Amino acid sequence: MTTPFSLQPTLETDSLRLVPLQEADFAELYAVAADPKVWEQHPNKDRWQRPVFLNFFEGAIQSQGAFRIVDKATGATLGSTRLYDYSAEDNSLLIGYTFYGTQSWGKGINLAVKRLLLDYAFQFVDTVRFHIGAENVRSQIAIQRLGSRKVAEQEVAYYGEPAKLNFVFAITKQEWTARPVGS
Repeated sequence: MTTPFSLQPTLETDSLRLVPLQEADFAELYAVAADPKVWEQHPNKDRWQRPVFLNFFEGAIQSQGAFRIVDKATGATLGSTRLYDYSAEDNSLLIGYTFYGTQSWGKGINLAVKRLLLDYAFQFVDTVRFHIGAENVRSQIAIQRLGSRKVAEQEVAYYGEPAKLNFVFAITKQEWTARPVGS
């Protein structure tokens, strides 16, 4: 029996758990997001401010595809990510709106989360795309390490925010499954 597709399943590795984001998670997630350094390269650099983050959080809840990323050993919230814009027409999905607290940077957490999401998504779709802010070089490099490539530039209007230039990266199921094991 095949698991039905969901934008918000609970997913996990040995050390991380992605759980559907809930209204009750605001304070814990904002504690991670309140550091201006987290948003330096993101399209909205003011997202560390409580009212701006509250708007971002509302959009995450309404998307019904957002996750809280949890360290299984400590129970600590590390950040958030989202599955969104599923298209049956071209059998695709987007992954994005990802952020981590600075204490999670450089530890392979983003790589592990993206692998988990891609392994899940490619059970159901043929293409996964990513919106990444045009100035977010750190995320652009990280996503290319997974084998994705830049395919377009697009103005993206985040929930309740003005449109900002994003680069669109993509990877296909065929490319993902053909990559060397461990990459």
